[in-house]
Amino acid sequence: MLSGKNILLGICGGIAAYKICFLIRKFKQNGANVQVVATPNALNFVTKLTLQTLSQNEVKVDEFEKIKNFSPEHISFADSSDIFVIAPATANTISKIANGICDNLLTSVACAFTKPMIFAPAMNTNMWKNSAVQKNIQTLKNKGFRFCDPESGFLACGYNGQGRLCDVEKIFNKVVETLKNGSKLKGKKIVVTAGGTREKIDSVRFLSNYSSGKMGIAIADTAYNQGAEVVLISTVKTSKPYKVVNVDSALEMKDAVEKEFSDSNCLIMAAAVADYRAKEIAEQKIKKTDEDEITLTFVKNPDILKEICTKKGLEQIVIGFCAESQNLIENAKEKILAKGCNFLVANDISRKDTGFSSDYNEVLILDKNGNINKLEKTLKTEIAKEILKVLYCD
Repeated sequence: MLSGKNILLGICGGIAAYKICFLIRKFKQNGANVQVVATPNALNFVTKLTLQTLSQNEVKVDEFEKIKNFSPEHISFADSSDIFVIAPATANTISKIANGICDNLLTSVACAFTKPMIFAPAMNTNMWKNSAVQKNIQTLKNKGFRFCDPESGFLACGYNGQGRLCDVEKIFNKVVETLKNGSKLKGKKIVVTAGGTREKIDSVRFLSNYSSGKMGIAIADTAYNQGAEVVLISTVKTSKPYKVVNVDSALEMKDAVEKEFSDSNCLIMAAAVADYRAKEIAEQKIKKTDEDEITLTFVKNPDILKEICTKKGLEQIVIGFCAESQNLIENAKEKILAKGCNFLVANDISRKDTGFSSDYNEVLILDKNGNINKLEKTLKTEIAKEILKVLYCD
């Protein structure tokens, strides 16, 4: 199942470290090469000899051990491994990695790692619930890293609650799933737009919409996790392991899309692009006057989706988005014909439980032949997976 795969396994200093012996054994039984990197405190819970015997590789702990072939170990491990699994992941190590702290070999490898990374936390339940720890976990999730959340039960510290390392079988299955999905879009370049554009009116004001960018970012994360070269063109500032181009206005987004689209396999226009912009942008703040009304003149923005569809090659796929507050199917059918895209994802923004700012969505995926696939309400991360299936006919 894992034949030929190189798994880098990071072990932190927690009582659950002994359980990782069973995980190493399962990796080896399924054909993987396992390289263990342990924090110094991890060896207080499981011996170096045990880990070396099970992994059949020398266990690395010291960041400044002898360098072989003039290749720093934290870089060589990052380059040679297919996946990095940190289990058990302590609150300390999670927080260090989330904030870019590299004070041991394990955290240095994590900072240099650009491939899939899985965290399996284990800690006291109060530590797990700590707001700072949860913020750091969310930071890592936002960067596209995966988590096998801890289970609830009796903990070594005597507490009952969430914090116990999840079953090693779950970690193993997560690794298998991640490596399997990691090659679906390998060799493809996917360009994704996200967020609502902001059209300046003066030096302090702009015209925009309620788009949070969550759907577009979820698609970009999923495409990256499936092995694609990803370019995210976003109005939302975000840090990712793939290329992010930050823009504000529709004109800036148009320029960025045209620059990245020519050598891409697919463009997914999930951004909410303003239809109009101010004809003239005031250099200074427009001051309030005694008048009860103010008149601003707006001009139409370029239709990025429609224009790009006239330039796409036969092998290029363009997926548009359609946010409607009424007559969803009718408007979506008209839009896919008018724009000329291969697929159109339509969602009802009048609903309070899906759409803008929500982690959930419910959409229709239309193709240019008039076929409609309805995706019932689910997480946007799951919607992203379904949207990308059209790229490899899964």
